[in-house]
Amino acid sequence: MRTLLAYPRSTINDLAEAVGINGISIRHHLISLEADDLVTSSEERHGVGRPHLVYSLTDKGIEQFPSGYLRLAQRILKTLKDKLSKAEIEKVFEQIGIDIAAKYGPELENKTTEERIQLLESVLSKEGFIVELEKEADAITLVSLSCPYFRIGLEHPEICALDNALISAFVAEPIEATTCLLNDDDRCTYRIPLKAQEK
Repeated sequence: MRTLLAYPRSTINDLAEAVGINGISIRHHLISLEADDLVTSSEERHGVGRPHLVYSLTDKGIEQFPSGYLRLAQRILKTLKDKLSKAEIEKVFEQIGIDIAAKYGPELENKTTEERIQLLESVLSKEGFIVELEKEADAITLVSLSCPYFRIGLEHPEICALDNALISAFVAEPIEATTCLLNDDDRCTYRIPLKAQEK
């Protein structure tokens, strides 16, 4: 994978030569990496003859390597907080959450609150959350067992406004955040009321 990071769009022969391993072993390794969505392949033609398969890392594959994203995010937030009030910072995160929800607008039309929450569960999973749903008589509690922004949130708890706004915009209902991992709770929970006709 490190070789693909340095030399994207490499053929099996390129990789075999670079790492000193035979092509068959490289092929088996690439099949495994493709199955894990760490590597992708595409055909590339050079002149006449059959096209060659070239391999590159996927975004997920690139994310396996150390990066400066976390440090950069923390520096950006520190600079913003030096210039904006807490309320203004929260507004920024709220807008991000609203914008994420807006991408799913067509899929949410004519959906009940419960149907919206089911789609929301899938969206949050894609965003890096591990979520569960607990149904009560008059509400559904969305439980998040993890937070993809936890390390940033330790220094910048205003980021919770993103989740709150995303969930609220998604279900088109006000929600109540009852616990939070950043408050030393073992999970984040959001209580979403059901409309009378949906109970």
